[in-house]
Amino acid sequence: MRKVFHWGVRAAVGMFALVTLVACALHVTNSEGDAILDPPSGNALRIASYNVHYIVLSEKTGAWSVGDWDRRKAPLDKAFKALQADIVAFQEMESWSRGSDGSVNLKRDFLASQNPNYGVAATGNWREFPTTQPLFYLKERLQPVDQGWFFFSNTPDVIYSRTFNGSFPAFATWVQFQDRETGDQFRVANVHFEYSSRSNRLLSAALVRDRLRPWVEAGETVFLVGDLNALYGAQTMDILEEAGVRFDRIPGATYHLNKGVHLIGAIDHLSRTPDVELNNGPVVVQERFDGEWPSDHHPVYADYLLPSATK
Repeated sequence: MRKVFHWGVRAAVGMFALVTLVACALHVTNSEGDAILDPPSGNALRIASYNVHYIVLSEKTGAWSVGDWDRRKAPLDKAFKALQADIVAFQEMESWSRGSDGSVNLKRDFLASQNPNYGVAATGNWREFPTTQPLFYLKERLQPVDQGWFFFSNTPDVIYSRTFNGSFPAFATWVQFQDRETGDQFRVANVHFEYSSRSNRLLSAALVRDRLRPWVEAGETVFLVGDLNALYGAQTMDILEEAGVRFDRIPGATYHLNKGVHLIGAIDHLSRTPDVELNNGPVVVQERFDGEWPSDHHPVYADYLLPSATK
């Protein structure tokens, strides 16, 4: 019996060591290292995606509480400024209290106050426009022309309608922009798919595909970005590419368990229509700011050349 016990202990220790070794290998594989945050070159357009995790307004302390936000707010602002992006598409920019009440949005309002050179699109009265997936844009360069939303639901045009399997509402926002200097117009669609239900992700991807396809077929320049909760090459991505967009592979982990641990590949992604040329990236910014992780996701960005810049 003692020999069996000792064998079992050795086996358990060996298994733990193997798991640890595999985890370390995955962490190294999915870690990009310190990103060099140079500004975009020439007339390249920098688009970023960033899941910033919601705040629970009823909690004063603990993870994702109001007190936690007070600690992370300056680091988040530094991360935002470091991106030097023309557009940042946010997910989970929500101050949650109950239901779909979006009357308070601490992160959106704080970043807007600290960055007056940026405007905020894909937002509005929360009763008419979901406010938790805004797009910040550089006002000097870009002008919003139109904006909209649709929910991943059997009734996509009903605000806050629940997803296909009845889980919490999930949705897409989109903004049509015009470049003030070149006159180029393009759309950016910003999505956040559910993490726990593969069937919901696939149905949501099919809906997004069907909404994007008419824009692409009409010859519009389109970017699709956001948190897909799916790895590169997943069926979710295959469905979305049927709309006529192409995903560029993200070189490292974007979700890090709020600890800087990189065990899986990117789940936050960027895509573009064929008329757009990739100029630089994509890049994952796997860094702390002021010694803090601003969110449990890292931001990801890429630099693009719009059609007028490639002629």
